[in-house]
Amino acid sequence: MVLAAGLGNRLRPLTDLCAKPLVPVGDRPALEHVLDRLRGAGVQRLVVNAHHRAEDVRAFARRHQGEVHVSDEPELLGTAGGVARAADLLGAGDVVVWNGDILAEVDVRALVQAHAVGAAAGAVAATLVVQPRAPGQGTVGLDRDGRVVRLRGRRIAEEASGGEFLGIQVLGSALRVQLPDRGCLVGDGYIPALEGGVLLRAYVHDAPFFDIGTIRRYLEANLAWLSARGAAQWIAPGAHVAAGVALDRAIVGQGASARGAGALERCVVWAGADAVAPLADAVVAPGLVVSA
Repeated sequence: MVLAAGLGNRLRPLTDLCAKPLVPVGDRPALEHVLDRLRGAGVQRLVVNAHHRAEDVRAFARRHQGEVHVSDEPELLGTAGGVARAADLLGAGDVVVWNGDILAEVDVRALVQAHAVGAAAGAVAATLVVQPRAPGQGTVGLDRDGRVVRLRGRRIAEEASGGEFLGIQVLGSALRVQLPDRGCLVGDGYIPALEGGVLLRAYVHDAPFFDIGTIRRYLEANLAWLSARGAAQWIAPGAHVAAGVALDRAIVGQGASARGAGALERCVVWAGADAVAPLADAVVAPGLVVSA
């Protein structure tokens, strides 16, 4: 399940035009990047929840011809409530849950396998993807065996290392059925479980990730997409770049235009938008220029 119902307040005004998980990163929406990783691991049942600009998400699902199922939330239910509401669409069993504003090259097959091994050996209720940090740092604390002993400042045992929870996890079936109809996976699910003696484990992902919830991080994710391809620019079909414009780490979307004279540096130009050079460190959407 991909959690895609949030309001996207930190990414406004871009999210006034587009649901946050559908903002373009490189050549496709952020949500498509997440689904590609899940598909690549063999996941066949894909569920996305929707609230803010829900019709955007429903339209995205329709383009995937029944592959993606939408759990509508007329009222925001929180991350735990969102998973609980989607129970029928998800079916029984363990579920990979992925925050829709997180981009990370997590090996989903290895994550699922690690959870299965842990669940068989010690009744692990959930396996959280964690980027390692020094002891006491980040949102998570781990003991020497990789068990979660701290979440959001609530500590149940001595920690050997810290970490940043990426918002990606395998949620075991036993804990799934206990989720509240409204609430947060961490605050109303994991912390009470942890304090009740339930075992949570970490899957360490020691590589960069992007929370595209802010303009700065959203722009960085796009620049990282270019860098991974060894490219200084990407111009979509139907885009027009004037002769006097030089693109330097810039993305120009379908039907967009780049005019003026000078450089577009570290910029993302959305489909149908009009960017005027010179411009740097900005996202250009139809009718908007947002500085990072």
